[in-house]
Amino acid sequence: QVQLVESGGGLAQPGGSLRLSCVASGSIFTINGMGWYRQAPGKQRELVAAITAGGATNHADSVKDRFTISRDNAKNTVYLQMDSLTPEDTAVYYCNALVLLLGRDGNYEGRAMDAWGQGTLVTVSS
Repeated sequence: QVQLVESGGGLAQPGGSLRLSCVASGSIFTINGMGWYRQAPGKQRELVAAITAGGATNHADSVKDRFTISRDNAKNTVYLQMDSLTPEDTAVYYCNALVLLLGRDGNYEGRAMDAWGQGTLVTVSS
């Protein structure tokens, strides 16, 4: 019903930057919160940053002042600007969105979906 597709991952050098994008598509009435999570090898998935529909943001302490989450509601897209990357940022990054589903009549269907992307790998290495 709803698909999230991430892009922008890849290899970066320490101190470098990458920008992740995540586009939502499908039966979308509106999207509430959106966020980025990451999972490093051998570790649990952790929240990196989140943003409400109104634009309020929250960033994990480990990425504050280095990463910035933003969104374009018209495009159903969330971004993660990652600067000053370190090897500790190496992980698979996942996009998440709480989507209110569109009904056949064009109104809110009455159900929500906690949608996840497939993940994009970010590797920080010299």
